[in-house]
Amino acid sequence: MPKQQVDTPAAAEVPEADPTPRSPREIRLVMIGLVVAMLLAMLDNLIVGTAMPTIVGDLGGAEHLSWVVTSYTLATAASTPIWGKLGDLYGRKGTFLISIGIFLLGSALSGLSQTMTQLIAFRAIQGLGAGGLMVGVMSIMGALVLPRDRGKYQGMFAAVMALATIGGPLVGGFITDHLSWHWTFYINLPLGVVALAFIVVTLKLPKVRSTAKIDYLGAILLTVGITSLVLITTWGGQEYAWGSKQILGLTALAAASLIGFCYVEQQAEEPMLPLGLFRNRNFALVSVIGFIVGFAMFGAVTFLPLYQQTVQGASATNSGLLLMPMMFGMLVVSLVVGGIVTKTGKYRVFPIIGTAVMAGGSLLLSTLGTDTSQFTSACYMVVLGAGMGFLMQITMLVAQNSVELKDMGVASSTATLFRTIGGSFGVALFGALFNNQVTSTMAASGAQVPGGHGQLGPDALRALPAKFQDAYHHAVSNGMHTVFLWGAVISLVAVAAALFMRETPLRGAGDEPAEKSLEAAAV
Repeated sequence: MPKQQVDTPAAAEVPEADPTPRSPREIRLVMIGLVVAMLLAMLDNLIVGTAMPTIVGDLGGAEHLSWVVTSYTLATAASTPIWGKLGDLYGRKGTFLISIGIFLLGSALSGLSQTMTQLIAFRAIQGLGAGGLMVGVMSIMGALVLPRDRGKYQGMFAAVMALATIGGPLVGGFITDHLSWHWTFYINLPLGVVALAFIVVTLKLPKVRSTAKIDYLGAILLTVGITSLVLITTWGGQEYAWGSKQILGLTALAAASLIGFCYVEQQAEEPMLPLGLFRNRNFALVSVIGFIVGFAMFGAVTFLPLYQQTVQGASATNSGLLLMPMMFGMLVVSLVVGGIVTKTGKYRVFPIIGTAVMAGGSLLLSTLGTDTSQFTSACYMVVLGAGMGFLMQITMLVAQNSVELKDMGVASSTATLFRTIGGSFGVALFGALFNNQVTSTMAASGAQVPGGHGQLGPDALRALPAKFQDAYHHAVSNGMHTVFLWGAVISLVAVAAALFMRETPLRGAGDEPAEKSLEAAAV
Protein backbone atom coordinates (compact mmCIF):
# COMPACT_ATOMS: atom_id res chain seq x y z
CA MET A 1 0.00 0.00 0.00
CA PRO A 2 1.77 3.21 -1.07
CA LYS A 3 2.44 5.92 1.46
CA GLN A 4 1.36 9.47 0.76
CA GLN A 5 3.29 12.66 1.44
CA VAL A 6 1.56 15.75 2.77
CA ASP A 7 3.43 19.06 3.16
CA THR A 8 2.06 21.13 6.01
CA PRO A 9 3.45 24.62 6.27
CA ALA A 10 2.76 26.63 9.37
CA ALA A 11 -0.93 27.17 8.84
CA ALA A 12 -1.67 24.37 6.41
CA GLU A 13 -4.05 21.54 7.18
CA VAL A 14 -3.61 17.84 6.63
CA PRO A 15 -6.48 15.99 4.93
CA GLU A 16 -9.50 15.22 7.08
CA ALA A 17 -8.97 11.49 6.69
CA ASP A 18 -6.56 9.10 5.05
CA PRO A 19 -8.22 8.46 1.68
CA THR A 20 -7.03 4.86 1.57
CA PRO A 21 -9.94 2.52 2.48
CA ARG A 22 -9.38 0.37 5.55
CA SER A 23 -10.58 -3.20 5.75
CA PRO A 24 -11.89 -4.46 9.11
CA ARG A 25 -9.01 -6.95 9.19
CA GLU A 26 -6.40 -4.23 8.73
CA ILE A 27 -7.94 -2.13 11.50
CA ARG A 28 -8.06 -5.14 13.85
CA LEU A 29 -4.36 -5.84 13.24
CA VAL A 30 -3.43 -2.25 14.04
CA MET A 31 -5.66 -2.39 17.11
CA ILE A 32 -3.61 -5.30 18.48
CA GLY A 33 -0.53 -3.08 18.56
CA LEU A 34 -2.49 -0.17 20.05
CA VAL A 35 -4.06 -2.33 22.75
CA VAL A 36 -0.68 -3.79 23.76
CA ALA A 37 0.81 -0.28 23.92
CA MET A 38 -2.09 0.91 26.09
CA LEU A 39 -1.60 -2.11 28.33
CA LEU A 40 2.05 -1.12 28.76
CA ALA A 41 1.11 2.38 29.86
CA MET A 42 -1.55 1.28 32.35
CA LEU A 43 0.07 -1.86 33.75
CA ASP A 44 3.44 -0.44 34.71
CA ASN A 45 2.66 1.49 37.89
CA LEU A 46 0.35 -1.25 39.17
CA ILE A 47 3.00 -3.94 38.76
CA VAL A 48 5.80 -1.82 40.19
CA GLY A 49 3.70 -0.74 43.18
CA THR A 50 3.41 -4.36 44.34
CA ALA A 51 7.18 -4.84 44.12
CA MET A 52 8.16 -1.61 45.91
CA PRO A 53 8.76 -3.14 49.37
CA THR A 54 11.16 -5.66 47.83
CA ILE A 55 12.87 -2.96 45.75
CA VAL A 56 13.43 -0.81 48.84
CA GLY A 57 14.80 -3.80 50.72
CA ASP A 58 17.31 -4.44 47.94
CA LEU A 59 18.32 -0.89 46.96
CA GLY A 60 17.71 0.96 50.23
CA GLY A 61 16.77 4.64 50.11
CA ALA A 62 13.33 4.23 51.67
CA GLU A 63 13.20 7.98 52.27
CA HIS A 64 13.05 8.49 48.50
CA LEU A 65 10.41 5.80 47.92
CA SER A 66 7.66 8.17 46.83
CA TRP A 67 9.86 9.61 44.09
CA VAL A 68 9.89 6.28 42.25
CA VAL A 69 6.22 6.90 41.48
CA THR A 70 6.34 10.71 41.45
CA SER A 71 9.15 10.94 38.86
CA TYR A 72 7.18 8.67 36.53
CA THR A 73 3.92 10.54 37.07
CA LEU A 74 5.51 13.96 36.59
CA ALA A 75 7.25 12.98 33.36
CA THR A 76 4.07 11.38 32.00
CA ALA A 77 1.83 14.35 32.77
CA ALA A 78 4.30 16.97 31.56
CA SER A 79 5.09 15.21 28.28
CA THR A 80 1.51 14.27 27.34
CA PRO A 81 0.53 17.53 25.56
CA ILE A 82 3.94 17.76 23.88
CA TRP A 83 3.61 14.29 22.35
CA GLY A 84 0.14 15.19 21.08
CA LYS A 85 1.39 18.30 19.31
CA LEU A 86 4.46 16.58 17.85
CA GLY A 87 2.20 13.91 16.40
CA ASP A 88 0.06 16.54 14.71
CA LEU A 89 3.09 18.33 13.28
CA TYR A 90 5.37 15.48 12.25
CA GLY A 91 3.21 12.38 11.96
CA ARG A 92 1.50 10.19 14.53
CA LYS A 93 3.11 6.90 13.57
CA GLY A 94 6.68 8.13 13.91
CA THR A 95 6.17 9.92 17.22
CA PHE A 96 4.26 6.93 18.60
CA LEU A 97 7.09 4.55 17.71
CA ILE A 98 9.60 6.91 19.33
CA SER A 99 7.52 7.07 22.52
CA ILE A 100 7.41 3.26 22.69
CA GLY A 101 11.18 3.15 22.19
CA ILE A 102 11.78 5.66 25.01
CA PHE A 103 9.45 3.73 27.31
CA LEU A 104 11.28 0.47 26.61
CA LEU A 105 14.68 2.13 27.13
CA GLY A 106 13.49 3.45 30.49
CA SER A 107 12.14 0.00 31.40
CA ALA A 108 15.44 -1.73 30.58
CA LEU A 109 17.47 0.86 32.50
CA SER A 110 15.09 0.68 35.49
CA GLY A 111 15.56 -3.08 35.63
CA LEU A 112 19.34 -2.60 35.66
CA SER A 113 19.25 0.00 38.46
CA GLN A 114 21.73 -0.47 41.28
CA THR A 115 20.69 2.46 43.46
CA MET A 116 17.44 4.23 44.31
CA THR A 117 18.73 7.40 42.61
CA GLN A 118 19.27 5.51 39.36
CA LEU A 119 15.83 3.96 39.57
CA ILE A 120 14.18 7.36 40.08
CA ALA A 121 16.04 8.84 37.09
CA PHE A 122 15.24 5.87 34.82
CA ARG A 123 11.60 5.90 35.90
CA ALA A 124 11.45 9.50 34.68
CA ILE A 125 12.67 8.29 31.27
CA GLN A 126 9.95 5.65 31.34
CA GLY A 127 7.41 8.34 32.14
CA LEU A 128 8.50 10.45 29.17
CA GLY A 129 7.72 7.54 26.88
CA ALA A 130 4.49 6.69 28.70
CA GLY A 131 3.21 10.21 28.04
CA GLY A 132 3.23 9.40 24.34
CA LEU A 133 1.71 5.93 24.62
CA MET A 134 -1.83 6.87 25.67
CA VAL A 135 -1.91 9.93 23.40
CA GLY A 136 -0.54 7.92 20.48
CA VAL A 137 -3.11 5.17 20.92
CA MET A 138 -6.04 7.57 21.01
CA SER A 139 -4.89 9.91 18.24
CA ILE A 140 -3.99 7.04 15.88
CA MET A 141 -7.38 5.45 16.46
CA GLY A 142 -8.92 8.89 15.84
CA ALA A 143 -7.10 9.16 12.51
CA LEU A 144 -7.72 5.56 11.51
CA VAL A 145 -11.37 5.04 12.45
CA LEU A 146 -14.13 7.53 11.72
CA PRO A 147 -16.01 8.72 14.84
CA ARG A 148 -19.25 7.04 13.76
CA ASP A 149 -17.44 3.66 13.72
CA ARG A 150 -15.21 4.21 16.74
CA GLY A 151 -17.71 2.98 19.31
CA LYS A 152 -17.30 -0.66 18.30
CA TYR A 153 -13.60 -0.53 19.27
CA GLN A 154 -13.88 1.35 22.55
CA GLY A 155 -14.77 -1.81 24.47
CA MET A 156 -11.24 -3.07 23.79
CA PHE A 157 -9.76 -0.17 25.72
CA ALA A 158 -12.23 -0.55 28.58
CA ALA A 159 -11.24 -4.22 28.77
CA VAL A 160 -7.56 -3.26 28.89
CA MET A 161 -8.23 -0.85 31.75
CA ALA A 162 -10.07 -3.55 33.70
CA LEU A 163 -7.36 -6.12 32.97
CA ALA A 164 -4.59 -3.74 34.06
CA THR A 165 -6.32 -2.73 37.29
CA ILE A 166 -7.13 -6.31 38.31
CA GLY A 167 -4.13 -8.12 36.86
CA GLY A 168 -1.38 -5.59 37.62
CA PRO A 169 -1.01 -6.29 41.34
CA LEU A 170 -1.35 -10.05 40.75
CA VAL A 171 1.35 -10.09 38.08
CA GLY A 172 3.59 -7.84 40.16
CA GLY A 173 3.23 -10.10 43.19
CA PHE A 174 3.92 -13.25 41.16
CA ILE A 175 7.02 -11.78 39.51
CA THR A 176 8.39 -10.50 42.82
CA ASP A 177 7.84 -13.82 44.59
CA HIS A 178 9.03 -16.20 41.87
CA LEU A 179 11.53 -14.21 39.77
CA SER A 180 12.94 -10.89 41.00
CA TRP A 181 11.81 -7.28 41.13
CA HIS A 182 13.99 -6.54 38.07
CA TRP A 183 11.47 -8.46 35.96
CA THR A 184 8.70 -6.05 36.89
CA PHE A 185 10.47 -3.77 34.39
CA TYR A 186 11.86 -6.36 31.99
CA ILE A 187 8.35 -7.72 31.33
CA ASN A 188 7.66 -4.53 29.37
CA LEU A 189 10.28 -5.43 26.76
CA PRO A 190 8.57 -8.36 25.00
CA LEU A 191 5.21 -6.59 25.14
CA GLY A 192 6.79 -3.47 23.68
CA VAL A 193 8.42 -5.42 20.86
CA VAL A 194 5.02 -6.91 19.96
CA ALA A 195 3.47 -3.44 19.88
CA LEU A 196 6.33 -2.07 17.76
CA ALA A 197 6.10 -4.94 15.29
CA PHE A 198 2.35 -4.61 14.76
CA ILE A 199 2.51 -0.81 14.39
CA VAL A 200 5.47 -0.86 11.97
CA VAL A 201 4.02 -3.58 9.76
CA THR A 202 0.29 -2.84 9.80
CA LEU A 203 -0.14 0.93 10.32
CA LYS A 204 -0.13 3.01 7.13
CA LEU A 205 -0.80 6.73 7.52
CA PRO A 206 -0.02 9.66 5.22
CA LYS A 207 3.41 11.13 5.89
CA VAL A 208 3.28 14.62 7.34
CA ARG A 209 6.02 17.23 7.00
CA SER A 210 5.60 20.60 8.69
CA THR A 211 7.66 23.77 8.36
CA ALA A 212 6.04 25.27 11.46
CA LYS A 213 8.29 26.26 14.33
CA ILE A 214 7.85 24.33 17.54
CA ASP A 215 6.37 26.45 20.31
CA TYR A 216 9.29 25.90 22.71
CA LEU A 217 8.32 28.68 25.13
CA GLY A 218 4.75 27.41 25.33
CA ALA A 219 6.01 23.87 25.91
CA ILE A 220 8.31 25.03 28.73
CA LEU A 221 5.62 27.09 30.46
CA LEU A 222 3.05 24.30 30.17
CA THR A 223 5.55 21.75 31.51
CA VAL A 224 6.39 23.95 34.50
CA GLY A 225 2.70 24.57 35.20
CA ILE A 226 1.73 20.90 35.00
CA THR A 227 4.74 19.82 37.06
CA SER A 228 3.88 22.35 39.76
CA LEU A 229 0.25 21.18 39.88
CA VAL A 230 1.26 17.52 40.21
CA LEU A 231 3.79 18.33 42.94
CA ILE A 232 1.16 20.34 44.83
CA THR A 233 -1.26 17.42 44.80
CA THR A 234 1.51 14.91 45.58
CA TRP A 235 3.21 16.79 48.43
CA GLY A 236 0.31 18.80 49.88
CA GLY A 237 -0.70 17.41 53.26
CA GLN A 238 1.94 14.66 52.98
CA GLU A 239 5.49 15.97 52.61
CA TYR A 240 4.51 19.54 53.45
CA ALA A 241 1.55 21.24 55.10
CA TRP A 242 -0.94 22.85 52.73
CA GLY A 243 -0.06 26.28 54.10
CA SER A 244 3.72 25.75 53.94
CA LYS A 245 5.98 28.02 51.91
CA GLN A 246 6.81 25.09 49.61
CA ILE A 247 3.18 24.47 48.64
CA LEU A 248 2.35 28.17 48.43
CA GLY A 249 5.44 28.73 46.29
CA LEU A 250 4.46 25.92 43.95
CA THR A 251 0.95 27.35 43.73
CA ALA A 252 2.33 30.77 42.75
CA LEU A 253 4.66 29.14 40.20
CA ALA A 254 1.80 27.11 38.70
CA ALA A 255 -0.43 30.18 38.42
CA ALA A 256 2.31 32.33 36.86
CA SER A 257 3.35 29.61 34.41
CA LEU A 258 -0.17 28.84 33.23
CA ILE A 259 -1.08 32.53 32.88
CA GLY A 260 2.12 33.05 30.89
CA PHE A 261 1.30 29.98 28.82
CA CYS A 262 -2.13 31.36 27.90
CA TYR A 263 -0.55 34.65 26.78
CA VAL A 264 2.17 32.92 24.74
CA GLU A 265 -0.32 30.61 23.03
CA GLN A 266 -2.30 33.58 21.73
CA GLN A 267 0.84 34.92 20.04
CA ALA A 268 2.43 31.68 18.80
CA GLU A 269 2.44 30.81 15.11
CA GLU A 270 1.76 27.13 15.88
CA PRO A 271 0.67 26.97 19.54
CA MET A 272 1.41 23.91 21.64
CA LEU A 273 -2.23 23.86 22.74
CA PRO A 274 -4.50 26.04 20.57
CA LEU A 275 -6.73 27.79 23.08
CA GLY A 276 -9.27 28.34 20.32
CA LEU A 277 -10.26 24.68 20.72
CA PHE A 278 -11.97 25.61 23.97
CA ARG A 279 -14.31 27.93 22.07
CA ASN A 280 -15.93 24.73 20.86
CA ARG A 281 -18.62 24.08 23.45
CA ASN A 282 -18.44 20.29 23.35
CA PHE A 283 -14.64 20.24 23.59
CA ALA A 284 -14.66 22.52 26.63
CA LEU A 285 -17.44 20.60 28.36
CA VAL A 286 -15.94 17.12 27.84
CA SER A 287 -12.65 18.46 29.21
CA VAL A 288 -14.50 19.38 32.41
CA ILE A 289 -16.26 16.01 32.48
CA GLY A 290 -12.97 14.17 31.88
CA PHE A 291 -11.37 16.05 34.79
CA ILE A 292 -14.21 14.96 37.11
CA VAL A 293 -14.13 11.35 35.83
CA GLY A 294 -10.43 11.20 36.71
CA PHE A 295 -11.25 12.82 40.05
CA ALA A 296 -13.86 10.18 40.90
CA MET A 297 -12.07 7.15 39.44
CA PHE A 298 -8.68 7.65 41.11
CA GLY A 299 -10.37 8.54 44.38
CA ALA A 300 -12.33 5.29 44.29
CA VAL A 301 -9.34 3.18 43.28
CA THR A 302 -7.31 4.66 46.15
CA PHE A 303 -9.79 4.43 49.04
CA LEU A 304 -12.08 1.46 48.32
CA PRO A 305 -9.33 -1.17 48.81
CA LEU A 306 -8.32 0.61 52.03
CA TYR A 307 -11.88 0.31 53.38
CA GLN A 308 -12.25 -3.31 52.31
CA GLN A 309 -8.93 -4.35 53.81
CA THR A 310 -9.28 -2.37 57.03
CA VAL A 311 -12.99 -2.59 57.87
CA GLN A 312 -14.17 -5.66 55.97
CA GLY A 313 -10.99 -7.67 56.60
CA ALA A 314 -10.28 -8.51 52.95
CA SER A 315 -6.84 -9.80 52.06
CA ALA A 316 -4.37 -7.36 50.55
CA THR A 317 -2.70 -10.13 48.54
CA ASN A 318 -5.29 -10.00 45.78
CA SER A 319 -6.00 -6.28 46.15
CA GLY A 320 -6.67 -5.87 42.44
CA LEU A 321 -9.61 -8.27 42.71
CA LEU A 322 -11.29 -5.93 45.20
CA LEU A 323 -12.03 -3.53 42.35
CA MET A 324 -13.42 -6.17 39.99
CA PRO A 325 -17.09 -5.19 40.49
CA MET A 326 -16.36 -1.58 39.52
CA MET A 327 -14.32 -2.64 36.49
CA PHE A 328 -17.01 -5.16 35.49
CA GLY A 329 -19.65 -2.42 35.48
CA MET A 330 -17.36 -0.14 33.49
CA LEU A 331 -16.52 -2.83 30.91
CA VAL A 332 -20.08 -4.06 30.26
CA VAL A 333 -21.58 -0.59 29.97
CA SER A 334 -18.73 0.64 27.75
CA LEU A 335 -19.25 -2.27 25.34
CA VAL A 336 -23.01 -1.70 25.16
CA VAL A 337 -22.67 2.07 24.71
CA GLY A 338 -20.04 1.62 22.02
CA GLY A 339 -22.34 -0.61 20.01
CA ILE A 340 -25.27 1.79 20.32
CA VAL A 341 -23.18 4.80 19.27
CA THR A 342 -21.88 2.94 16.22
CA LYS A 343 -25.39 1.87 15.23
CA THR A 344 -27.23 5.15 15.83
CA GLY A 345 -24.54 7.86 15.71
CA LYS A 346 -26.16 9.43 18.79
CA TYR A 347 -24.15 10.04 21.94
CA ARG A 348 -25.39 13.10 23.88
CA VAL A 349 -27.66 11.10 26.20
CA PHE A 350 -24.80 8.92 27.46
CA PRO A 351 -22.72 11.63 29.20
CA ILE A 352 -25.92 12.81 30.91
CA ILE A 353 -26.82 9.31 32.10
CA GLY A 354 -23.20 8.51 32.97
CA THR A 355 -22.58 11.57 35.12
CA ALA A 356 -25.89 11.05 36.94
CA VAL A 357 -25.15 7.35 37.58
CA MET A 358 -21.61 8.22 38.70
CA ALA A 359 -23.03 10.72 41.21
CA GLY A 360 -25.52 8.08 42.37
CA GLY A 361 -22.76 5.48 42.78
CA SER A 362 -20.70 7.90 44.84
CA LEU A 363 -23.74 8.66 47.00
CA LEU A 364 -24.32 4.94 47.60
CA LEU A 365 -20.67 4.42 48.54
CA SER A 366 -20.96 7.28 51.03
CA THR A 367 -23.29 5.03 53.07
CA LEU A 368 -20.60 2.39 53.68
CA GLY A 369 -20.38 1.53 57.38
CA THR A 370 -18.71 -0.92 59.71
CA ASP A 371 -21.48 -3.49 59.14
CA THR A 372 -21.77 -3.17 55.33
CA SER A 373 -21.32 -6.55 53.66
CA GLN A 374 -18.86 -7.16 50.85
CA PHE A 375 -21.79 -8.03 48.56
CA THR A 376 -23.49 -4.70 49.25
CA SER A 377 -20.31 -2.68 48.71
CA ALA A 378 -19.67 -4.65 45.50
CA CYS A 379 -23.14 -3.69 44.22
CA TYR A 380 -22.43 -0.04 44.94
CA MET A 381 -19.12 -0.35 43.10
CA VAL A 382 -20.91 -1.77 40.06
CA VAL A 383 -23.09 1.36 39.96
CA LEU A 384 -20.05 3.66 40.10
CA GLY A 385 -18.29 1.59 37.44
CA ALA A 386 -21.36 1.71 35.20
CA GLY A 387 -21.38 5.50 35.40
CA MET A 388 -17.74 5.59 34.35
CA GLY A 389 -18.48 3.12 31.56
CA PHE A 390 -20.88 5.65 30.02
CA LEU A 391 -18.11 8.27 30.10
CA MET A 392 -14.60 6.85 29.72
CA GLN A 393 -14.56 6.45 25.93
CA ILE A 394 -17.40 8.85 25.07
CA THR A 395 -15.44 11.82 26.44
CA MET A 396 -12.50 10.98 24.18
CA LEU A 397 -14.83 10.38 21.23
CA VAL A 398 -16.53 13.76 21.64
CA ALA A 399 -13.21 15.57 22.10
CA GLN A 400 -11.86 14.07 18.88
CA ASN A 401 -15.07 14.68 16.96
CA SER A 402 -14.92 18.35 17.99
CA VAL A 403 -11.66 19.07 16.12
CA GLU A 404 -10.24 18.66 12.65
CA LEU A 405 -7.89 15.76 11.95
CA LYS A 406 -4.87 18.06 12.03
CA ASP A 407 -5.57 18.68 15.75
CA MET A 408 -6.36 15.07 16.64
CA GLY A 409 -3.18 14.67 18.70
CA VAL A 410 -3.81 17.86 20.66
CA ALA A 411 -7.42 16.85 21.31
CA SER A 412 -6.37 13.38 22.51
CA SER A 413 -3.56 14.71 24.71
CA THR A 414 -5.79 17.41 26.20
CA ALA A 415 -8.50 14.89 27.11
CA THR A 416 -5.86 12.59 28.63
CA LEU A 417 -4.21 15.45 30.50
CA PHE A 418 -7.46 16.70 32.06
CA ARG A 419 -8.25 13.18 33.26
CA THR A 420 -4.72 12.78 34.68
CA ILE A 421 -4.75 16.13 36.48
CA GLY A 422 -8.26 15.37 37.75
CA GLY A 423 -6.97 12.11 39.20
CA SER A 424 -4.10 13.91 40.94
CA PHE A 425 -6.44 16.46 42.46
CA GLY A 426 -8.92 13.74 43.42
CA VAL A 427 -6.37 11.70 45.35
CA ALA A 428 -5.01 14.83 47.05
CA LEU A 429 -8.38 16.30 48.05
CA PHE A 430 -9.93 13.00 49.06
CA GLY A 431 -6.78 12.08 50.98
CA ALA A 432 -6.92 15.32 52.97
CA LEU A 433 -10.64 14.87 53.69
CA PHE A 434 -10.18 11.24 54.67
CA ASN A 435 -7.21 11.82 56.98
CA ASN A 436 -8.90 14.77 58.70
CA GLN A 437 -12.07 12.79 59.27
CA VAL A 438 -10.23 9.74 60.61
CA THR A 439 -8.10 11.87 62.94
CA SER A 440 -11.06 13.88 64.28
CA THR A 441 -13.20 10.75 64.79
CA MET A 442 -10.42 9.01 66.68
CA ALA A 443 -9.87 12.09 68.82
CA ALA A 444 -13.60 12.27 69.63
CA SER A 445 -13.53 8.62 70.70
CA GLY A 446 -10.63 9.28 73.05
CA ALA A 447 -8.17 7.21 71.00
CA GLN A 448 -5.21 8.47 69.01
CA VAL A 449 -3.76 6.98 65.84
CA PRO A 450 -0.22 5.78 66.66
CA GLY A 451 2.42 7.99 65.12
CA GLY A 452 -0.04 10.83 64.62
CA HIS A 453 -1.03 9.75 61.09
CA GLY A 454 -4.50 9.36 59.70
CA GLN A 455 -4.03 5.80 58.42
CA LEU A 456 -2.96 2.40 59.75
CA GLY A 457 -2.09 -0.67 57.75
CA PRO A 458 -4.19 -3.83 58.29
CA ASP A 459 -1.30 -5.70 59.94
CA ALA A 460 -0.50 -2.86 62.35
CA LEU A 461 -4.20 -2.50 63.19
CA ARG A 462 -4.60 -6.18 64.09
CA ALA A 463 -1.80 -5.88 66.64
CA LEU A 464 -3.77 -3.24 68.61
CA PRO A 465 -6.48 -3.84 71.26
CA ALA A 466 -10.00 -4.73 70.07
CA LYS A 467 -11.43 -1.51 71.48
CA PHE A 468 -9.01 0.55 69.42
CA GLN A 469 -9.73 -1.54 66.31
CA ASP A 470 -13.48 -0.91 66.68
CA ALA A 471 -12.90 2.85 67.03
CA TYR A 472 -10.64 2.87 64.00
CA HIS A 473 -13.19 0.94 61.91
CA HIS A 474 -15.76 3.63 62.68
CA ALA A 475 -13.24 6.35 61.86
CA VAL A 476 -12.43 4.80 58.46
CA SER A 477 -16.15 4.42 57.71
CA ASN A 478 -16.69 8.09 58.54
CA GLY A 479 -13.77 8.97 56.29
CA MET A 480 -15.31 6.99 53.43
CA HIS A 481 -18.64 8.76 54.01
CA THR A 482 -16.95 12.15 53.70
CA VAL A 483 -14.89 11.19 50.64
CA PHE A 484 -17.74 9.78 48.58
CA LEU A 485 -20.28 12.36 49.68
CA TRP A 486 -17.97 15.05 48.30
CA GLY A 487 -17.43 12.85 45.25
CA ALA A 488 -21.19 12.86 44.63
CA VAL A 489 -21.35 16.65 45.01
CA ILE A 490 -18.47 17.18 42.59
CA SER A 491 -20.06 14.74 40.14
CA LEU A 492 -23.07 17.05 39.95
CA VAL A 493 -20.82 19.57 38.19
CA ALA A 494 -20.25 16.94 35.51
CA VAL A 495 -24.02 16.40 35.25
CA ALA A 496 -24.50 20.12 34.61
CA ALA A 497 -21.72 20.13 31.99
CA ALA A 498 -23.27 17.13 30.21
CA LEU A 499 -26.67 18.83 30.03
CA PHE A 500 -25.16 21.72 28.05
CA MET A 501 -23.55 19.49 25.41
CA ARG A 502 -24.86 19.54 21.85
CA GLU A 503 -25.60 16.56 19.64
CA THR A 504 -23.08 17.28 16.89
CA PRO A 505 -23.23 14.53 14.22
CA LEU A 506 -20.37 12.06 14.38
CA ARG A 507 -18.34 12.13 11.19
CA GLY A 508 -18.66 9.03 9.06
CA ALA A 509 -17.96 7.86 5.57
CA GLY A 510 -19.18 10.32 2.98
CA ASP A 511 -19.67 13.16 5.44
CA GLU A 512 -18.78 16.73 4.57
CA PRO A 513 -15.44 18.20 5.65
CA ALA A 514 -14.84 18.58 9.36
CA GLU A 515 -14.75 22.36 9.43
CA LYS A 516 -18.34 22.47 8.17
CA SER A 517 -19.65 19.70 10.41
CA LEU A 518 -18.09 21.33 13.46
CA GLU A 519 -19.76 24.70 13.03
CA ALA A 520 -22.83 23.57 14.95
CA ALA A 521 -20.76 22.88 18.07
CA ALA A 522 -18.90 26.19 18.09
CA VAL A 523 -19.99 28.79 20.59
